[in-house]
Amino acid sequence: MRTEQIALSPLAPGANLSLTVHRFGQPGARPQVYIQAALHADEIPGMIAAHHLRERLTGLEAEGRIKGEIVLVPSANPIGLSQRVLGEHVGRFNLADGINFNRGYPYLVPQVAERIEGRLTKDGEANVRLIREVLRAELAAWPANNPAEVLKKTLLGLAVEADLVLDMHCDSEAVVHLYTHTRSSEVFEPLSALIGAHALLLADESGDEPFDEACSRPWAELADRFPGHPIPFSGHSTTLEFRGEGDVSHDLAKADAAALVDFLTLRGVIAGEAPKVPAPLCAPTPLAASVPVAAPATGIVVFKAQVGDRLREGDPVADIVDPLTGTVTSVPSPTDGVMFARILLRFATQGQRLAKVAGTKAQRTGKLLSA
Repeated sequence: MRTEQIALSPLAPGANLSLTVHRFGQPGARPQVYIQAALHADEIPGMIAAHHLRERLTGLEAEGRIKGEIVLVPSANPIGLSQRVLGEHVGRFNLADGINFNRGYPYLVPQVAERIEGRLTKDGEANVRLIREVLRAELAAWPANNPAEVLKKTLLGLAVEADLVLDMHCDSEAVVHLYTHTRSSEVFEPLSALIGAHALLLADESGDEPFDEACSRPWAELADRFPGHPIPFSGHSTTLEFRGEGDVSHDLAKADAAALVDFLTLRGVIAGEAPKVPAPLCAPTPLAASVPVAAPATGIVVFKAQVGDRLREGDPVADIVDPLTGTVTSVPSPTDGVMFARILLRFATQGQRLAKVAGTKAQRTGKLLSA
């Protein structure tokens, strides 16, 4: 394992930040994998999974079993990790401007398309090398105007050339689920089965430029723009949601790390006998079929459905109890599907999102992610 520290923009004079990066395998070897945890810095399950994954990878490297290169960032957001408000950790949003740390990554497709036009050939591998070179150059030219943007630029710079990108998160209260590009479904279906995911959510574009799509969308969209030239999809990326905020234990993290090692073995990154993939708990479904459950009134939230429950449209998800009048308002499921996540706080205002149900029929358009 080779460890490096990448200096970031200071938050203030003397308040210096750096990013810790661990590298396994031979530099430049393929397949190249980029894995990061806690881009939302208050989402700890990914960080403890990264801790156990680092231990596994260290042992595998000592055995000479890492065939590709694996880049691991065990804590991807030192800005968010340092943020506290009245004793509460705020790691999802940048307190300087309120922007989500997992939104606003550069969309480089137009600039890359302009620079590669007329330079593509009939050699798919050569086209991939060209596109990666241009992606690097365009990202280097992207102006990062504040510390959070410098962080985003640095993280994307580590990931943009990887064959596989795993971005580890969690929800408030949830079962394991994944987000990925529609054309990456087949690649990540084995991972979904290995980690016991209850939802594998697919979208070509989910809105607001999250990290995983900054890695994956260029490959799909450039292939569509230049159909006369082979452009293999060479940046499969997924957001892994490791249950809920409180699901932090060595046992869970060891199991998650083992599933990641099995997946990397299947993908040829780690040498060894291919593991048996269990039967999946879910089939891939469109992210546009994932329907938020909104609170119809303000009050105390009493959930009647648990995360992982399979619901029919109209089944009760929760009751909203007005603490002053005693009025109880039932909250029904808006669709058939699995309730894969819900809020942690048990009080909500009218219109607030309470839970998410992964259906099978696309119902939504526009921005598909929460704030």
